[in-house]
Amino acid sequence: MFDGFESGRISVDATLIDYVAAGSGEPVLMLHGFPQTKAMWARIAPQLVAQGYRVICADLRGYGASDKPVAQADLANYSFRAMAGDQVGLMRALGHDRFHLVGHDRGARVAHRLALDHPAAVASVTLMDIVPTAVLLGDLRPEVAQTYWHWFFLAQPAPFPETMINADPDLFYQTCLFGWGGAGPQDFDAEQLAAYRAAWHDKAAVAGSCNDYRAALAVDLACDLADQGLRISAPALVLYGAQGVMAKLYDLPATWIDRCTSMEAVAVPGGHFFPDSAPAEVAQCLTDFLRRHSISAPG
Repeated sequence: MFDGFESGRISVDATLIDYVAAGSGEPVLMLHGFPQTKAMWARIAPQLVAQGYRVICADLRGYGASDKPVAQADLANYSFRAMAGDQVGLMRALGHDRFHLVGHDRGARVAHRLALDHPAAVASVTLMDIVPTAVLLGDLRPEVAQTYWHWFFLAQPAPFPETMINADPDLFYQTCLFGWGGAGPQDFDAEQLAAYRAAWHDKAAVAGSCNDYRAALAVDLACDLADQGLRISAPALVLYGAQGVMAKLYDLPATWIDRCTSMEAVAVPGGHFFPDSAPAEVAQCLTDFLRRHSISAPG
């Protein structure tokens, strides 16, 4: 799938993080969302490599081929803070103390936390199709709760959601994948979709994703509320699906403007999974943004 990319697993504080990488130039770390893996970047990453970037695509802990540790009682080891620490450790191990950061969905929430906790490491950050966690959970309107029901289902105590999902993982995950913004099987690359389906049948990954959502309610919301008023210092790009659920429920740029020091926003054709359905458009948006915010540029 990632032709010409090297692959590896690096231990960060005893947690193995799986990644693929290729290219030379300024480093770009790309983080996937739910219910996907790093395979979601398979048609975007090569385009960035061709534009002269060193691209690293990693699986979050609990997902894909990365480790899926047993959740601690307080769920802190599945928080966005813990996941951000994994990725900073991965990039340092690969020789990159400063890098561009790109995230979609859960990966974008990890990217937001990483940019706040490790500002010196982040040259730029791209957040795809999310509103801040504190906004979504702090002002939970009925239409949001109905659409984003999975947040609360997955956060139920184990093993209830895991048992329900494992009874028919394809039904559950395809309902998520094809239900947010009107995407259908035809909007996804067949090889990438097969990689997602393979991950859905890993019971440890099912538990990992549930722990991710449990931690959002138990840990991440409190972290974000404690950091209200703290802004991302790096230049930020907010990309969102023009026909997606988030764009229908929120003014996405407005939810981020007060959380960023410098922000641009672009609507991309498609729903929540526009990186899958419109990879060329996403790659162009990223390339244009990264060129304007080179690590080596003065100031």
